[in-house]
Amino acid sequence: MKKIKEIHNRINQLSKNFLGYPLAKDFDYRSFAPFLNLCVNNVGDPESSSTLGIDTKDIEQEVISFFTELLSTNIQECWGYVTNGGTEGNLYGLYLARESFNNAIVYYSESTHYSVKKNLHLLGLSSIVVKSQDNGELNYDDLKSLLALHRDKPAIFFLNIGTTMTEAVDDLDKIKEIIHIYAIKDYYIHCDAAFLGCIAPFVEPKPKFDFSEGIDSVSISGHKFIGGPIPCGIVLARRKHRNRIVNSVSYIDALDTTITGSRNGLTPLFLLDFIEKHGKEGLKKRARASQKLAAYTEKQLNKLGVNAWRNNDALTVVFDKPSKKLCKKYQLASQDNIAHIICVPGIEQWQIDNFINDYRIELDVVELEEASV
Repeated sequence: MKKIKEIHNRINQLSKNFLGYPLAKDFDYRSFAPFLNLCVNNVGDPESSSTLGIDTKDIEQEVISFFTELLSTNIQECWGYVTNGGTEGNLYGLYLARESFNNAIVYYSESTHYSVKKNLHLLGLSSIVVKSQDNGELNYDDLKSLLALHRDKPAIFFLNIGTTMTEAVDDLDKIKEIIHIYAIKDYYIHCDAAFLGCIAPFVEPKPKFDFSEGIDSVSISGHKFIGGPIPCGIVLARRKHRNRIVNSVSYIDALDTTITGSRNGLTPLFLLDFIEKHGKEGLKKRARASQKLAAYTEKQLNKLGVNAWRNNDALTVVFDKPSKKLCKKYQLASQDNIAHIICVPGIEQWQIDNFINDYRIELDVVELEEASV
């Protein structure tokens, strides 16, 4: 294929410039290249052997074990698997919630990732959108009002542990307080911690979102903060929920518990490689370095006179949306009148400085044009 080099050069160059998406850049998995000549297929449940033996399920289980410890639980209490990304993890959590109760209503904020609406449609779940606060966090007063009208039905709470645009965290304690106020007996709590799942354990004060706090399932992306060449993630859920949907498939001689049949066997290798090299302390060090760069970015933008801010210790710096030209150059995600930079591992200070300088030039031009009118 003659275009391979051209495509590689294009993507490689664009990868150097993007600042607006949560995709870590500091990874190198070239040592796994020989696997590209093999089909590695983790078909079926990760804990269930199959007649198809070309898998990495043993590695997958090690990855899940690491994340259960990170999220204050263990493999006896919780179960999980390596997904294709956060969207699949959220779909799985909502699927388990649907199977737990009849006629449940899903409550999620207007700041929730766009894919959730699609997941709800696929699952045929009834849902109500809750208003958000200015920082992207769920509006608890609005949630109270909505629950008051539907307190007779089971509730599924879809919480954001880091919203897409502002990295806002929904307060689990306040959710539990509302559950108590309305005496809701049948409920399920799923946390979308796609980006923040590997960071939140090291934020002060630590957001409450793990299994010690009473959640039922959580979705985390692997390619965002950890980084990798293939989108992936992990989903964890209490075993009692997973056990409701277990099926035995004679064709593969294995249990079927996941969303997809065949699953990627390469991504567990990437994730375990990172875990063995960095571990929990490495994640903490990584988070601290990214938080430091985010604080620097916020400060430099404010020096320009740009309204820039962050939620608590966030890696996402929200600011006044610049021109379309600048957004395109640095691949900035934007919404209405705001844009953001996400200081993922692999982004260096010089890249932030380049953006700041370009933004300064843009603001100076606008000021000159306004002065000449």
